[in-house]
Amino acid sequence: MANINRRNFLQTTGALGFMGGTGLLAAMNGAKAYAADTTGYKALVCLFFKGGMDHADTILPMDTASYEQLRSARPGVFNAYNYNNAGSSRNTANMLELDTTSFGSRRFGLPPELAQLHSLYDSGDMAVVGNVGPLIEPTTRTQMNSNGVELPARLFSHNDQQSTWMALDTEGSRYGWGGRFADAALASDGTSSPTFAAISAAGNEVFLSGENVRQFQVGSGGPRDLNYLSQNFRLGSARNSDEVRALLEEHFAAEGIGSDNYYMQDVAAGSRRAIENNRIFREQFGDDSSLTTVFPSSSLGRQLETVAQTINIQSFLNVSRQVFFVSTGGFDTHNNQANSIPDLHSGFAGAIAAFQSAMAEIGMVNNVTLFTASDFGRTTIDNGDGTDHGWGGHHFVVGGAVNGRQIYGNLPDYDLDAEYYTRSRGRLIPDVSVEQYAATLGSWFGLDDAELLTALPNLDNFSERNLGFMSGAGV
Repeated sequence: MANINRRNFLQTTGALGFMGGTGLLAAMNGAKAYAADTTGYKALVCLFFKGGMDHADTILPMDTASYEQLRSARPGVFNAYNYNNAGSSRNTANMLELDTTSFGSRRFGLPPELAQLHSLYDSGDMAVVGNVGPLIEPTTRTQMNSNGVELPARLFSHNDQQSTWMALDTEGSRYGWGGRFADAALASDGTSSPTFAAISAAGNEVFLSGENVRQFQVGSGGPRDLNYLSQNFRLGSARNSDEVRALLEEHFAAEGIGSDNYYMQDVAAGSRRAIENNRIFREQFGDDSSLTTVFPSSSLGRQLETVAQTINIQSFLNVSRQVFFVSTGGFDTHNNQANSIPDLHSGFAGAIAAFQSAMAEIGMVNNVTLFTASDFGRTTIDNGDGTDHGWGGHHFVVGGAVNGRQIYGNLPDYDLDAEYYTRSRGRLIPDVSVEQYAATLGSWFGLDDAELLTALPNLDNFSERNLGFMSGAGV
């Protein structure tokens, strides 16, 4: 047992996989002093578009010059949409214009499938943040070509760029910035429980992993059953025996186990708390989470409904700051894009709109901010009727605390020889780093400058730490 300590054992032993998924381990680690403002209640909800959402097929150019630039770069995609047809969603007559004065004569719109997001934008509850992506330091095409800047590792790789968005490094990273935000908030709030501070409705994701916070996982339709109780087939001929099930639960609860071994004591106590945490969540979720808002029946709709119901019972869960993770896929549109993107657009627009309605219903519209993320944007140049892996992309931020009806960051034009694009395939070089985007959210969440720099290690490389899209966020 050389070179092993209590904390390392608890983090690596296989017996704790069950406990980690129920938020149990958070109570086993110490915490350093922080100064986060945790007054009132606030929540961040990360909606991750897996596969790489095509920003140029989401925020659309409406002025003639920009429209023709983009159409020339991706003729296959535009032809697949029958753009010249009067009824085409990519005909400018059918686009939903975004009111903005920040780009001179340039105009932008959303496709009709995003009508519900357009309504949120017009009402002031949504903003667009343009050209966001992983950066270590400000970067231009010239600097890239001369090897004059440090670039994020393994660009254009799905797994690595998902991890870089969530944890600021490639696959295998241990801590996500969502988890670190929860760490800082909980360290400043001695009364909140860490158990339900970080909740995923989309499985285990590094985004919610902190040093002292472990994510609590729920199903897309609500609380998860513990496998050993729900999988009756494991009990063989005793599958219908309540007595056997009770004995099994007692076994996993480790009641009455006595041992002089500290590790065994911790594992036994941890198992008991994990079962108790799941019971508490299930009881409160079932008793106090009824909403009248109707959510779409899609996976994303069910995930966001679960998040909304969880926020509705936050006072019973004894937590003043929460970070959530939900996701939806299908955005790796190498081909047949015109037939897949419209359905994806309408799907997530409906789910986001329902979530915002639910927040209004429970009086949390100003306390909860939803933001989008994705592996990367797509190439401006098409590959026929689809696109390839890109880098920077445009994103949405939704909530009552958002300084909405504005476009932040930059929406570069489609001059592929400009400094905004890589030398090949017309990949956008981000103007806004993930860490600047995250810092603006984290400041609203209550973190101070020192805490943001701890959670976001490259933030100090950028002169602008706050992009201004959140009201009440510090500088």
